[in-house]
Amino acid sequence: MRKLIIYGVLLLLLASCRKERFISATDVLEQNPRLEEVLEACGDDSLKRQAALFLLENLPYYYSYERSTALDAHLKTYELYGTGKYSLEEVQDSVRKLYGNTNLAGLRLVSDVKIKPDLLIDHLEWAFKVWREQPWGKNVSFHDFCEYILPYRIKDEPLKAWREEIYKKYNPMLDAVRKLPEAEDPLFVARVLLDSISREDSHFNASLGYGPHVGPDLVKWVSGNCRELTDRLIYIFRAVGIPCGCDYMPLRGDANVAHYWNFVQDKYGDSYYMYEKRAIEPVRTFFGARSKIYRQTFSLNRDMQAGKRGKPEDVWPGFRYPCSQDVTRLYSGKNTYDFVIPVEKCFRAIASDEVVYLCASTRLDWQPVAWTYPSEEGMIFKEVAGGVVLMLAVYESGRLVPVSEPFELNKETGGIHYFEVSDKQEEVCLLNKYNQLYELFPQHMVGGVFEGSNIRDFSVKDTLFVINQNPLRLHNVVVLRGMKPYRYVRYYGPENSYCDVSEVAFYETAKDTCALQGKPMGTSNAPDGDLTHDYTNVFDGDHCTSFRYRLPSGGWAGLDLGCPYRIGKIVFTPRNRDNYIYKGETYELFYSSQGEWNSAGTQVAVSDSLLYTVPKGALFYLKNYTRGKDERIFEYDEGIQRYW
Repeated sequence: MRKLIIYGVLLLLLASCRKERFISATDVLEQNPRLEEVLEACGDDSLKRQAALFLLENLPYYYSYERSTALDAHLKTYELYGTGKYSLEEVQDSVRKLYGNTNLAGLRLVSDVKIKPDLLIDHLEWAFKVWREQPWGKNVSFHDFCEYILPYRIKDEPLKAWREEIYKKYNPMLDAVRKLPEAEDPLFVARVLLDSISREDSHFNASLGYGPHVGPDLVKWVSGNCRELTDRLIYIFRAVGIPCGCDYMPLRGDANVAHYWNFVQDKYGDSYYMYEKRAIEPVRTFFGARSKIYRQTFSLNRDMQAGKRGKPEDVWPGFRYPCSQDVTRLYSGKNTYDFVIPVEKCFRAIASDEVVYLCASTRLDWQPVAWTYPSEEGMIFKEVAGGVVLMLAVYESGRLVPVSEPFELNKETGGIHYFEVSDKQEEVCLLNKYNQLYELFPQHMVGGVFEGSNIRDFSVKDTLFVINQNPLRLHNVVVLRGMKPYRYVRYYGPENSYCDVSEVAFYETAKDTCALQGKPMGTSNAPDGDLTHDYTNVFDGDHCTSFRYRLPSGGWAGLDLGCPYRIGKIVFTPRNRDNYIYKGETYELFYSSQGEWNSAGTQVAVSDSLLYTVPKGALFYLKNYTRGKDERIFEYDEGIQRYW
């Protein structure tokens, strides 16, 4: 549903350009003469006229959608979820009852070339007002003003005049600092404003964010995933004259989805990243795996466009008319690499005018994050961050076709390691289908201790077992010998772990299959903490409920067994996202070879692990057909699933 351009309008405008390589404001005015009113409204203000021309020449790269039931249903989802009164499932059910089953794929596009002049004039006037009246505006260049304050829209959201309403709500929040000398720095003012915004309730849900951008109503609804909450801050900051925009990864380096966040600039033009509930930090301190990071611009990247050969329709849609610039080096500095994939590593010959795409993984598919043309040396890619798995592809007949094996770009050295299947076979033992280290839950149990006592307050206690490595499976089993009887047993979390744990069961002997029963006891989150994650969850038999103590340290969960028992076995499960192997569920393992995902077989799990015999050295993907959606590529290295 994420179309990036109205190709029919572009072709019409390009035809009118004759020998010009790029669409100009003159071409746009030929298509919509009413837009002359925008230039007339500028009067003798030369800067305002330049800004108006900047908007006009980029209009063809933007569009909205015709009003429809499907679009109304899409927007209503965010509005209802933003009330904070309902779960996403309740909201979606209500929207279905109101609008029926809708399909966003049928939305009809309306080019911004048809935009009403009054709307552009309103945005132009308000953008110049805040740029010129705010003390920090003197340190915002005209270029940055055009890209990060002036734009009337972000992507494909419904068009409306939004600046005045948002300005009147948020500009007063800056009255207390406006006359300070520091207020000449937009970074200082951004931090003040973010402090106020962060106190507002927000309603985040990663399952939102599919379909058109929502638009400026997000300022009051405050709902969505990272894309929508990023859009919201852009509207607010631009409305008060602070240069702000969106930086993004087309795909995260360790996940299957794109990721979005805000940036602002200081008086020197240096960039800082921010999230709605976090501080503003230099971009070099940004965390997370990445291959490429781009910055959304309002203008077409003409340098990138000028370097292309052949027809636009032969280019993957995401790079046909890019309104973005590569800022990977801003974030990764010396940890970006230029590297070459030799032609002999490709499955077939690549023509000199054929675009080759550097792709990252999304489930059983790949998506471009950069592109190049082949040279005699091979496929050269510049300024790519390491620590990710990538692959090369070409775009043929409307689809991406892999032309290389997946490879790792080493984070420390920039070296290349190819995942090439070997003639040798190995047995692999699989414990999960998604990275259990992603949420740090297993690490939070390292250093945790199981204790036994015959005194209720554990003032005298014995250590039964200390967890000394990451527990990565559903059922982590500890067999004990020579233990004396204890009435009270517990799990005590290590320092700064919040005592994260899902399940603990104590058994009298190693062969027992029925756990000892008792009365739960522990450090409660009552009365002010999160009772949905209280200590009683540790003994409810449900691996998807868990205990998270309200304080970083001192948390524990235990049982009063009623009378002393010898403990012969402990079985425990870390807090988790429900991505372990479950008995009775159906799985299929795939491995990559010659650009295809090949099946290593389907199994119904008989325990909390799966055993497969597979080619050594391959890249893998495990799919659960029974339930769940979190799955990710991995390699098998020295008996461990290493996720990418």
